Amino acid sequence: MAFTAAGKSGPLAEINVTPLVDVMLVLLIIFIVTAPMVSMPIPVNLPQPTTIVPPVAPPPPIELRVDASNQVSWNGQVVAVSSLQQRMQDAAQATTGNLPELRIATDPNAEYDVMAKVLAAANNAHMEKIAFVRP
Repeated sequence: MAFTAAGKSGPLAEINVTPLVDVMLVLLIIFIVTAPMVSMPIPVNLPQPTTIVPPVAPPPPIELRVDASNQVSWNGQVVAVSSLQQRMQDAAQATTGNLPELRIATDPNAEYDVMAKVLAAANNAHMEKIAFVRP
């Protein structure tokens, strides 16, 4: 609020320094409180570097195809549906670390029963990566 002196007209042009002093006192208190914390080290358990293991190349994918005559082919070779689970387990045990990806392509005219047996064999063999691809 600006007051005028007796006989003078117009606003009084003085800066109000009270808020500035308040802010400076608050900053001074903050610096006084935090200064001892900065000078004292805080122990932190950091992770230690380890030897880097090169990534293992993923195994080649297994390509299964169910054709219109309900024959199942494993990477181009015709196999019996009953032997799929054992072949999948053997392929999973042959790789270390990464399981192979199972890519299944079916003909639109194939029976669902054959596809259900293929998926059951994959589930029983604990195949984790299953992809359905177009023939």
